[in-house]
Parts: sequence; C-alpha cells; structure tokens
Amino acid sequence: MSVMVTSVTALSISAIATNGRVISGPEIGGPIGVVFSFANALACALNTVGFAEVVRDLLQEFGVVMVDSINDVRIVGVITVTVLLLISLAGMEWESKTQILFFIVLLVSFANYLVGTFLPQNQEKQALGIFGYRGDILLSNLKPDWRGPEGNFFQMFAIFFPSAIGILSGANISGDLKDPATAIPKGTLMAIFWTTVSHLIIPVTLGACVLRDASGNLSDILTGNITDGCVGLGCSLGWNFTECIQSQSCEYGLANNSKVLGQVSGFYYLITAGVFAASLSSALGFLVSAPKVFQCLCRDNIYPYIGFFAKGYGKNEEPLRAYLLCYIIAVAFILIAELNTIAALISNFFLCSYSLINFSCFHASITNSPGWRPSFHYYSKWTALFGAVVSVVLMFLFTWWAALITFCIIFFLFGYVNYNKPKVNWGSSVQAGTYNMALSYSVSLSGVEDHVKNFRPQCLVLTGPPNQRPALVDFVGSFTKHISLMICGDIIMEQDRQTRPHDATDWLVKWMNRRKVRSFYTPFTADSLRVGARHLLQASGLGKLKPNTLVLGFKTNWRESSPESIEDYINTIYDTFDANYCLCILRMMDGLDISDQFDSEVNQGFEPDESVENDDQQSPEREPVDDNSDKGDSDQNKTVFQNDQGKKTIDVYWIADDGGLTLLVPYLLARRKRWHRSKIRVFIIGDEQNMEQGRNEMIALLKRFRLDFNNVTVVTDSERHPNAKNLSRFVDSVAPFRLHDEQQEGVSVQELRQSAPWKISDKEFEAFKLKSERKVRLNEIIRRNSQHAALVLVSLPVPHRDCTSALYMAWLDTLTCGLHCPAVLIRGNQQNVLTFYCQ
Repeated sequence: MSVMVTSVTALSISAIATNGRVISGPEIGGPIGVVFSFANALACALNTVGFAEVVRDLLQEFGVVMVDSINDVRIVGVITVTVLLLISLAGMEWESKTQILFFIVLLVSFANYLVGTFLPQNQEKQALGIFGYRGDILLSNLKPDWRGPEGNFFQMFAIFFPSAIGILSGANISGDLKDPATAIPKGTLMAIFWTTVSHLIIPVTLGACVLRDASGNLSDILTGNITDGCVGLGCSLGWNFTECIQSQSCEYGLANNSKVLGQVSGFYYLITAGVFAASLSSALGFLVSAPKVFQCLCRDNIYPYIGFFAKGYGKNEEPLRAYLLCYIIAVAFILIAELNTIAALISNFFLCSYSLINFSCFHASITNSPGWRPSFHYYSKWTALFGAVVSVVLMFLFTWWAALITFCIIFFLFGYVNYNKPKVNWGSSVQAGTYNMALSYSVSLSGVEDHVKNFRPQCLVLTGPPNQRPALVDFVGSFTKHISLMICGDIIMEQDRQTRPHDATDWLVKWMNRRKVRSFYTPFTADSLRVGARHLLQASGLGKLKPNTLVLGFKTNWRESSPESIEDYINTIYDTFDANYCLCILRMMDGLDISDQFDSEVNQGFEPDESVENDDQQSPEREPVDDNSDKGDSDQNKTVFQNDQGKKTIDVYWIADDGGLTLLVPYLLARRKRWHRSKIRVFIIGDEQNMEQGRNEMIALLKRFRLDFNNVTVVTDSERHPNAKNLSRFVDSVAPFRLHDEQQEGVSVQELRQSAPWKISDKEFEAFKLKSERKVRLNEIIRRNSQHAALVLVSLPVPHRDCTSALYMAWLDTLTCGLHCPAVLIRGNQQNVLTFYCQ
C-alpha cells in the first residue's frame, strides 16, 4: 500500500517536474508548500528520535544513564540535530559527501544482516526465537496477531509509512541538480524500486527465521519428546515458551524485541551502525529539504510575515534563516521523544502533501491546457486522481482527528490565497481550469434566450484612461460589482497613439485591480469619439456577456468646445439609441476628468445656481489628494461613491417610462453596504386634482415590481413658468450658439447656415421654446427637493433629429446644473427590465 501511494505520487511529481524548467522546486501551490515544509521538519525530528532511542539503548547496555530513558532521548536528539544543522550550513557538498558515507555504511550493514540469516543458529540464539529459515515459521508469522489497546492494521501502517516518505528528496533539491527534469523521474523511481526491494526482503527473511515470542531462557529447552501442555510453534522446534506466552511476558521474538535485526545478523554492532546511517541520512535529507521548499514559498510572497526566511546566502543561495526555523521545529518535536506518536503525525502530513500533489497533476491534465506538456509520459490523470483519493482515505483511517486539523489548515491556506490574490504568476492549472469554466459557461449562455427576469445592466463605460475618471468607474462599479458586466472603454485618438506608453494597458488594469473594480479594460484607436464608441457598441462583449447600457461622463466643457466636438458627443448619444442600448450620463459638480490634477490645474466644473438655498455648501464629491502618481498606489483618488452615504436620499425623477432602468439602478445601488441606509424617493409628474390617485397608482406599480420604494411624491407645478432669472441664464448659455438670423437684414438663413450649420436659428429656438422652459422648470424642482440628496437620477430627454446639438446639450446642462451631488441622466431602450410579481 505504501508503494502504491508513493509510486503514483512519484509519477505525478515526475510529470510536474518535467513540464518546463524546474529552478527552485516544483511550484505546486502555497498550501502544499507550507504543509510539505512542515512535514519535512517533522520527518527530521522522527529520524533523529529514532537515532536517539538506539543510542540510549546502547548506552543502557553499557550501564550509562544520563537522566532517565525519556530525557536521554531528548538530550541525544537535540545534540544530533544540532550537528546535522552544522553539516547542512556547511553547504550541499558536505551534505552530499555525508550522505555517501551513510549509504556505504547502510550497504555494509544490510549485507551483514543477510549473511547472518544463513548462519547456523546456536542454543543462545534459539532461546531468543531465532532458528534460521523454516517454512513453518514463515507460515505462522503470516497470520495477524495484534497486541495492545492500539494494535490494529492502520495504526501499524501509520508507523511504518514514514519509511517510504523520502520519494521527493530529489524534487526538494531540484535547484541543486544539474538536470532536474531528467534526474527527478529516474532518481525517484529507482529509489522507490530499491527501497521496495529492501523493505520486502527484511520482513520476509525475518519472518522466516524468528518466532514471535521467546523467553531468552536456555532452561526452556525441551528434553526428550515430551510436549504435553506446550503452546506455540517453539514446541516442534524443541523449545517450551509456554509460560511467557500465556503470561504475555516474553521479552524476545519478533513481537517483543526491537533489537531482533541485530541478533539475527552476523555482527550485532554493524546493524546498530546501519540504523545510525539510515536514521541520520534521512534526518539530514529532510533537514535540507524543508528549508529549501520553504524558501521558495517565501520568495513568492504568498503568505504574510514569512518573507524574512526567503533570503539566501552564498553562490547557492543557501536558506540559512529557513534552516534555523526548521531546526527549531525539529527540536520542539524531538522533545516529545515518542517515536510512534511522531510517526502517526508525519504520515498524516505527508499523505496530505501527496494527495495535493496528485490532485495538482490530475487538475493540470484535465484542464487540457496547451502549456501542460510534460516530457515524462508514463503517468495518467486517473492514476493521479486515484492516488489523491487513496491518500485522503488513509489519512482518516490513520488518525482522523489529525486529518481534520490538517484539512482545516489546508482550507484556511487556500482561502487566504483566493481572498488575497498574491501577485505571483505560476501559469498554474487553476488558471487553465478557470479559463475552461469561463469558456464553457459563456458558450452555454449563448443557447439561453433572454428573459426580463435575468436582465442586468451590462455597462460599456467610456472612461478613457480609468484612472483619470475614477468617479465614473466607481459609480458604475457600485451597481455592477458581482452582479453584471462592466467594460471600461478607452477611445484613443490617432494623434495620441504614438505618445501612449507601451505598458499603459497593463498598469491601467492593475490600477482597477488595486481599486477592487471588477471590470474589463478595452482600449480602441479611432479618429473621433463617435467612431470609437460606435465600434465599441458593436464589437464589445462575448456572446451573452455583451453590454446593453452605455455610460458616459457629462461634457462639462461643452461651452468652450468646438462645434465638431459637441456634434460628436450628441451623435454618440443618437448612435446609442440606434443600437438599442440604454444610456446613462453621469455629471459630477466639479467634473469627472481629474487628469488636470496631475498638472496641478483646476477643473472649473459648474458653479452652483445663485437662486438655490444653502449655496455656500461645498461639494463632497472628491476629497483632496496629496500626491497623484501616474502608476503608484497613490493614484487612487477617493470619490463620493467610496464613502458611506449614511441616511441621505437617492432621488429618482421618473419623467417618462423607459422600461424600468431608471428604477432598477437605484434599487441595485441600495443593496450595497455604502448605500443600504439611503432612502429612495420617487418623484413623478402629475396634476393637483389627481395627485393622490397618481401617487397611489405609482406605489401600487412599485409593489408589483417588488421594489420597496414607499416614498412617492407627485410634482404638480411642473407646468408653471420658470423663474425669470433661471430662464435668462439658459438663454445666455445658448446665445453663443444662436444664428440670430432675424436680427441680420440682407442675409438669408441659408447663407448663415452654410457658414455655421451647428448654430440655432431663431425659428428653431422658438419652436423648442416650450421644451426648453420645461427643462429649466424641472431643474428648479430638482434643486428645490434634492438639495441634500446623495444622488439624483433624472429621465434623459429623448433627442430630436431636428434639434441642434448645442440646444440639446444646453438642455442636459440645464437639467442637472446647480446640484451639490452627483446627477445621472438615464434612459432605457423602452424594453422592460422589471417584472410584475405574476410574471
């Protein structure tokens, strides 16, 4: 069973190690690295305790006792691991030479044992239960005979399993190997083969030569053929061990004496030397492995507070600090001084590591990543999965409580990595698996028909470089994060293409990640805003993951802009509705573009209206920033959408039914932690006679939409003539864009049109006079009711083809001017985005 687990794991690690160049150990994940490093440190302690127990027994044979049997093990163990640490610190060359010496001693000791099994056994050895090769002894020893309260197969397996855990020694020091991709598979598989042979030879030969129970007394020899009342196989061999068998007081034999290997061998103390070599060789190997694996883990900065141990010294980058850490852990477990307890814990940790390694190989294979091309072909994804499952099962069969603790640690480590998302890229199978899942789900979505219940505002946001319009990014992120698609579109003008940094896309994506914005970033080169927006509207997205809403920033500087620029902006709005998209336009009081802050300029934005109460209030939309670096962490300007909104209101002015988007967006905002205490107020237009009826109908409609908006206000004075001062301000704002053709005698309107086609004729201005006055009046109502709101949403006026761009721009400006909070002009595409409760 041990060979099965280790062989399957060896095949998996060989595949992983040969899939590309191995520099500093196989990168098989942070949690594996932590558990595996810890397991290696424990294995060092296990082998050191094994060595210390043999030394203690040897000292006791000569009558030497330092303190007592337990403390003698602790003292010898600590001294031994300290010496091993000094050898490790001397460098890999000294460690390799020491291992070769241990190996030679081990071979001599093994040969000494085999020779001893063939030697004729005298009466002294027979009294110890040693009789040489006999078939009846082998058959009797094949049957189970568990002893003690904890005697069972899996307890025995847990103690034995650490003898097979050295299979990753080559992979652990891959950074010191000349050709790890070739050496690791060959060395690992050959090591498993020869250790398997030796592990089979020793129990079979011992089981064929030694009885389980013997007294060690020469007086127990049978005289003559009298075997009456004699119990056990020894009776047929001329020995009567009945008394000690029945009283369970036998001190010798396979089941009782751990020194039986030396007693069988040709020369007893050569076996002791072999045990020394085996235990010290393993302890030294694990003491070297643990720090090197842990150093690789520390260098990847996956977990906090461990970077201190990443530092290497000398030309081979020896992890001296990690050596000391491993030494401290080993000493702590050496002080337990109980071999069987440590062995069970180590088996648990190594099985966990093997399970994760096998699963890593299986996962890498099943994701079908083109990058998974190991040069070692003798593995299977199904054997890897089998190895992973068997390892987990054995963990729980060995020590279930330790297995539970280990898995809790593993889940915690995995959870931390998933939550923290460290800046390390291994090209892992997890990335390949994520890609496969995303691709599969995207394709499967394409076969599902759209339903109003599943409508989500999937937004294409024309942010330009996102770090220059953080408010626009934060606003859309507030209602799309974890819910729907968000794409930041950056239209790059042809003249700016050459000056754009080549790594601009990468650091803009990093900027969004640092800001925790879940959005894609799509740069697009075009001659104008309209051309770029039109192409993005058509080509953005994938299948059903396609935008249905365009989000723009308000053109704050429209009065100073060229006529072509205004025309471009308004035509983009036309194109949005032509493409059957919804539209949102966000206006901040002090403007959206903060790129001017990098040059310490001032963005004028819009001044508050003088006729509004409390005009001396300051805009809370953006907090001052001391330092704005283009690429650093300081390039994170805080906006109003990152603040807790408290108990302010979200005011919705539902002037026209657009399918429900105007109501859906505030609902999604109110679900967020920063907005959940905000109260949503809905304002509708109505007349005084039917005010209560209109209000009740609206409340009933909202209930049918399952929207918990109870605060509905009917505006009854929208038809009133606007304030003369405000109307005058509107007229003044469009004055530079008017033809004033009726005041110019001798010149035809056509001639004036040809010279300035974007200007507003007196006839057009008069034709839209009523609509213009309504926009001014609606702005007065908004300013009157929403002075202390956190956000205002207003139905966007439908653009008219016969309305000039400048006049329409003036309407948008007039509707939202004079507010102390962000304002959103919003319009759906007339398709329902809300369902009744019965739908």
